Amino acid sequence: MKKNQLAVQARHLSVRFGTFTAVDDISFAVRPGEIFGFLGANGAGKTTTIRVLCGLLIPSAGQAWVAGLDCQTQAADVKTKVGYMSQRFTLYSDLTVAENLAFTAALRKLDTRTLQRRTRELFDFIHFDYPQNSMVSDLPGGIKQQLALAAALLHDPPIIFLDEPTAGVAPAVRARFWSLIRQLARAGKTIFVTTHYLDEAENCRRIALMRDGQIIALDSPRRLKASAFPEPVLEIEPQPGTSREWLRKLKLDPRVARIQPHGRRYHVLVLNGPAWQGIARRLPKTLSLRRIQPSLEDVFIRLVEAEVSA
Repeated sequence: MKKNQLAVQARHLSVRFGTFTAVDDISFAVRPGEIFGFLGANGAGKTTTIRVLCGLLIPSAGQAWVAGLDCQTQAADVKTKVGYMSQRFTLYSDLTVAENLAFTAALRKLDTRTLQRRTRELFDFIHFDYPQNSMVSDLPGGIKQQLALAAALLHDPPIIFLDEPTAGVAPAVRARFWSLIRQLARAGKTIFVTTHYLDEAENCRRIALMRDGQIIALDSPRRLKASAFPEPVLEIEPQPGTSREWLRKLKLDPRVARIQPHGRRYHVLVLNGPAWQGIARRLPKTLSLRRIQPSLEDVFIRLVEAEVSA
């Protein structure tokens, strides 16, 4: 990419399938070396947007560029600049590790020497120590995901699209995968990642929140929290055996805007700063209460509720 060139850019992008609008007039830009998060529920339009940006789908309206290339008129060139790991596992389970990588290399027109060099580099990067003649079907789920990442990186693309890369894997594996993503960004790669795990989005420099094909917010996690929640947010955790009468009373308190369950805890949004201290004094001593920063889940719920009520 040229100096100061945006890695990804979309202007008034829309995708329609018949009468259904999957992506509805969205615009955004991603800078080189950025981890950019694309968040939203299933069906929000995330995967459809990625398919346009990878040159796999023609938009109904608007324009998109990747690495300075037009995604419609230069789709073949775009594909050489991007690595794409889809939300469905993309390797062949009935082939070995080596066979999968050789097949990917053939699609990318990589010669044998380049394949061997990149395989060594990527296996070191993901700490892959299984034999290359292992059947992919025999590998643990988290290892398969890391191997799929290696396959997406085989041609050393500057921009990497990861579509829900940690779906269905254990929390420890998710943490390991995000460590790899951060390493890629530090090496100068641009990472465009979708996820429905909102805690993962804390790793992103900026995130776009999508709902029904539209971007309803776009900013850094810190700024989204500050703008969505100027009021205090409390976290309440009842001790085992505590009566739920406190919860009924709290729901009726006019100083409380919203109560959201979070496992055994509750996040409580109060209307203003002084109100939370008065609320705290009236709660039973069997409750643990503290003021917290809102989570991205809190932010997403609030912004979606605002869109629905608008």
